[in-house]
Amino acid sequence: MKSGTVDDALLRGWALPRVEEDGDKESRGRVVVLAGSREMPGAAVLAGTAALRAGAGKLVIATPQSAAQTVAAGVPEARVIALPEGSDGAPTFFGLPLLQAIARSTDCLLVGPGMIGPESTLTLVQALLPLFRHATVLLDALAMDLVKSLHRFEQPVILTPHAGEMAHLTGAAKEHLQELPADVAQRQARQWNAVVALKGATTCIAAPAGGVWTHRSQAPGLGTSGSGDVLAGLIAGLAARGATPEQAAVWGVALHARAGETLARRQGTLGFLARELSAEVPALLQSLAPIP
Repeated sequence: MKSGTVDDALLRGWALPRVEEDGDKESRGRVVVLAGSREMPGAAVLAGTAALRAGAGKLVIATPQSAAQTVAAGVPEARVIALPEGSDGAPTFFGLPLLQAIARSTDCLLVGPGMIGPESTLTLVQALLPLFRHATVLLDALAMDLVKSLHRFEQPVILTPHAGEMAHLTGAAKEHLQELPADVAQRQARQWNAVVALKGATTCIAAPAGGVWTHRSQAPGLGTSGSGDVLAGLIAGLAARGATPEQAAVWGVALHARAGETLARRQGTLGFLARELSAEVPALLQSLAPIP
């Protein structure tokens, strides 16, 4: 699927990898979520839960030691790795061996939700990329700052900036980016050699080879704390199941928006919580399955 407007017809024509009837959790992939901090442990919970709701088979959450107990209680389905942390509550480079041990068995690595400490975080993330070179890597939030020094990726990577983050990463004016989101997403996807999902009411997903997909949402309530963490988790879960980076991004954006629209109809336009989005996803996946 090279490009287009993201609607039900496009999704049904670009079906996700088939779920094996006799398969188990191993057959649907492992997600590693490196997320959270002393101040924001909930981001790891939101992202990890979303990855499982998208159908991933196994989940590991790596989070700073001070957040590990909270995260483990919030996602009892996950294996939780407590990482060494600095005085600011951010993970440090000393956690690298713990992550190296699970790298080769990982299908998707998500890094960034709720993380703090730019210097220590980016040092750790840059060291992780070659270890997880066989996995799809999704960089979100603070972890996306890596492109300011790395410039171009040599492995499958997805980035999920909103307009403000894209302005920070590129130095362009936010207003200009909002005027031509498809052009911006395409340019940066080629420059960074990454799938870029430029988020907004109109979200543009671009692949480095040139494909571009546009999704328009009618759920303003999605603009709420933690919503981006859920989106990142959904994309990661789909990638772990075997979706290509661009397919995972397109489907993740669509599921996230439709979950928001479902909650808006049931609860009201504003006021639903990010934690409520993921529970809508399994039924949405079922409804978007290809029609026999």
